[in-house]
Order: sequence, then C-alpha cells, then structure tokens
Amino acid sequence: MKKNHILLIVIIAVLGIVGACKEDFLNITPNGALDASVMGTETGVNGLLIGAYAVLDGLGNDYSWNSASENWVYGDIRGMIANKGTDAGDQPDINPMQSFTETSTNPYLNTKWREVYEAVSRCNNVILVANKAVADGKLTQDKADNLIMQARALRGWYHFEAWRMWEKVPYIDEKTDAKATANTADIRQKILDDMTEGTKLPNDMEQIGRFNKTVSQVILAKAMMQMNHDYAGALTLLQEVKTSGTNSVGDKLALYPNYGDLWVIENRNVSENVYTVQYSVNDGSGGYNAGYGLILNFPYKGGGSPGGCCGFFQPTQEFVNSFRTVGGLPLLDGTYNLDPVKSDQGLNFADPFVEDAGELDPRLDWAVGRRGIPYFDWGIVTGSDWVRDQTYAGPYSNKKQVYKKSQERVLTDITNWTNGLTANGYRMIRFADVLLLLAECQIETNDLTNARINVNLVRARAAIPAGWVKEADGVTNAANYVINEYPTSGYPFDTQANARKALYMERKLELGMEGHRYFDLNRWGITVAELNRVLAYETTTPWGKNGSMYLQGAAVVGPEDVTFPIPQRQLDLMPGVLVQNR
Repeated sequence: MKKNHILLIVIIAVLGIVGACKEDFLNITPNGALDASVMGTETGVNGLLIGAYAVLDGLGNDYSWNSASENWVYGDIRGMIANKGTDAGDQPDINPMQSFTETSTNPYLNTKWREVYEAVSRCNNVILVANKAVADGKLTQDKADNLIMQARALRGWYHFEAWRMWEKVPYIDEKTDAKATANTADIRQKILDDMTEGTKLPNDMEQIGRFNKTVSQVILAKAMMQMNHDYAGALTLLQEVKTSGTNSVGDKLALYPNYGDLWVIENRNVSENVYTVQYSVNDGSGGYNAGYGLILNFPYKGGGSPGGCCGFFQPTQEFVNSFRTVGGLPLLDGTYNLDPVKSDQGLNFADPFVEDAGELDPRLDWAVGRRGIPYFDWGIVTGSDWVRDQTYAGPYSNKKQVYKKSQERVLTDITNWTNGLTANGYRMIRFADVLLLLAECQIETNDLTNARINVNLVRARAAIPAGWVKEADGVTNAANYVINEYPTSGYPFDTQANARKALYMERKLELGMEGHRYFDLNRWGITVAELNRVLAYETTTPWGKNGSMYLQGAAVVGPEDVTFPIPQRQLDLMPGVLVQNR
C-alpha cells in the first residue's frame, strides 16, 4: 500500500505549484508564472507530471462531484443505468441530465469543462518545462522523452474526455494560443497522435499509477472506435493487449477469479485492473486524495450506513431487470421487462416481502443493493430504510465502489465530513472491458467465432460462485443465480446483428454502474432509440406492486442529445471564438 501511494504523496506537494488555470478555462489571468528554471530538473518535471496525473479523478481545482471522472452522472445516469437518486431537492442540476432537458447554463457542465482543460494545461506545462530543461542541460533527452510521452498520452485522454462530451472542442497543446483557439476544427487526429506517443512507453513503469504502453494502447483503441469507428485498427491494438499486455508494474493482465472481489479496496491494483486511478486516505490531505467525486453515492440507511451519506446514484428498475436469465442466458430482445425483478417498491421496511425466485445473473448483486440480499458485511438490506426517498428514485442502492464495514476508518478517511472518502481507486480500465472491446471489434470485422470466445471468457468468470450467502454455513445462495456461456453454434453468434445484441448486453451487465453506458450507446449509434425505449418503461409501464420510477418532467431523447451543450460560461469568455455545438 505504501508503494502504491508514492504518486499520491508527491501530488500533495505539487498541487500548490502547478495550477495554471485558476479561473475559468481560457480566462487566463494567472496569479504567477511557472518558473521553468525552478522546475526544470528531472524531479521538477516529474512533479509537474504527477500533478497532471492527479486530475485523472476529475478534481483539479474544483473539489466537486460535478466533474468526477467516474462519469456516474454523464455515463450512467445519462445512460439510464441509474437514477439521480436521493430526493427531489438535492443536487437538482442532475435532474435535467436524466430528463434530457439540460441547458448550456447547467453548472455541472461548466465544472466538467474547466477540469478537463485544467488537466490539459498541466500536461502542456510538463512538455514546456521538460523541453526547456533539456535545452538548459538539466535533463537528458531520454528521460525527457519518457516524461513527455506520458504527458502526451494523458493530454490525449483528457481531450478525448472532452470530445466524447461535446465533440466540438478546442485542441490545446503547448504551442497553442488558447485565447484564440476555436472549437470548429476536427481535432480527432491530434488526439490519436497524442495517444500514439504513449504506445512507445515500456510496459514496466516501475510505479503503480503511471500510464504504460498497454494503457496507452487501450485508450488509443477506445478513441479509434469511438471517434472513427476504426475497428480494424483497434482490433490489432487490443489483440496485443490481450496477448501480452501488463499493468504499469509489469504484471500480466488476467481476469480476477471472483467478479465481486474486484471491488474490495485491497484488490484495486490486481492484474485485471489495467489502470486504476489511485486514491489515498489519512495522508494529511483532508481526504482530497480519496474518492471525492463519489462521496454522494452511498446508501442512505437509517441508523448508520456506509459513508453516512447521501443516497445518490440509485440503479434503475430497467437495469435490474436486464440481469434476468433463462437457461442462464440473457434476454437480448428486451423481454426481461415483461418479467421484472421483484422489488419492495412502495413497501415499508417492516412490511413482509418475498424475494424474486427467478433466474438471475449473479453480477446483479455485486452492482446493486436490493432488499433481502447481503450488503457486504453491513448486513442484509432490509428495504426502504436503505434509501432516502423510495417514492422519488426507487428501492435500489449503488454497491460497486462501497467499502466494507470492517474497512471503515482504516481504508476510509477520518479527517473530513464523511466516511465516504475511500482508498478504493477508480478502475478506469479493466481487462474485462478490454475483452469486450476486442469482441466488439471482431464482430464489426465479422469474426464472430472469436468474438463469442471473448464474450464467454467474461461470462465464465461471472459464473464463479458469488459467495452471496444468507445462511451461517456459507452454502445457500442469496438468490437463484443461473448464468451460462453462449453455445458454440447458433444464436446469437449466428449473425453479425445478433452478435451485436449479445455484445451490447454483455457490456451493460459487466460494466453497469462504472460510467460507460451513454458513451457506449453513442459509439453504437443507438442512443436515441435505446434510451427512449428505456424511458418508456421507466415512466409509463406499470410494474404491478413494484410501482414506477420517478423522472422529473417529460423525458424524450432527440438527435441533439448525443452530446451535451457547451457551457455558456465558456462561450461568454470567448465570444466569436467558441461556438455552440447544437
């Protein structure tokens, strides 16, 4: 653990130095100038680089969940995996994100923009100071190249984050006049060029927390698929990652034996986690090196709960229904909504409740807290006392990044207002994600056999006994878990169209509540149709005694909703330079 936090300890020292964008992006009136003569050594440049890594959690100068890189708002609430949760009055600016009525004045969007370009600025500082240090003879070219390759890969990732939010965004490098840079040019190749520089790095970077060749290959493949639909090019990269990829200290990648154990804090750097954004607690930072962007997303359990706050990020019923299986296989035609998973919606926690007896994929109970199922070592979920306002956002709770009771005040921070600041780093890239991206590329290049093999690798791991037990003997499953691999012939890997359906569903089941869904839907070109289908169920379909999820206002998805509007604050700062994207 001490080794894993080397980067984070140095972050504390450098954050006071490297903030080049203290005001809104492009409103450049710095309090002081970065002195290259002071920072222009290997130690100084490396410190600046650590400052650039620090913003991978989305928190540069604004310690706010608005810009969290886990993308729980922009990826999964927007993608209808989860509701905002909590109650109607808390963080109301998320409501329009979910009902697709957000405007350019929404403060969440401005914070996200600011933080992405704060990160870009830090990367540019690394490159400028490194080059100056080489010219001054204070840094060797080889060492400068390694540091600059990391900075460029990071810069590519941050620009990609902006691109998939807004598409029309400016590309800012170390030579750019930021105040004069419009957002009308196509910047995709520049993003790819930056990421490609990272693929020249070695795999063993000798420190957890740094980008290596493998990480750079994965983010490059993601960008190629998302921006250009270049599946053939991405396939080559991802196949190499599957065969010989490692994490940043050279450990060969592999699926972790038990899906649920991935979320245990001590396992944040196991070999499945291609890249984990490192968090640190009780290190003198007041909790700001911990998972600050997620502090709202803990159950609101009466009488004490994980985190002590605040009941946000509640899974939707439609997402829960998706885990229904028949013969151990998912229902790819959407008919799982005809047999919804039973919930205690509308019941008091003291009322009797009989759990759903149907077949379920066990991954449901690692992603979702639901009545009758053990919640780690916090006990069995007892119902409505675990949520803040069941009538507003339904009966379910977030689970994947919640800590165990036995870890409280040990692997959670004790110096801030909540125990929800944890050391449970953000799994930005998992090997299961890589396998499914590779399968997607194989489907799009019509290699259905190998696509099925890779999807089945993910399903086979998910089938390992989950360990969710109710009985003291540790034998009885908490639910009727049935999951199987797809057959070697026939449906759904008989046609490209059917194989796509299987892949789309597998990413939903495997990666749900991890911030991917909205961006996946955009890549597949099905955002409007799919989200309107989900919204129709969530807002109009009666579920018998289960009730209905609450959505504020009318919710309809249109073609313009595949991006977010560019923040009005940024347009005001750059009149005639930045233009709206809608």
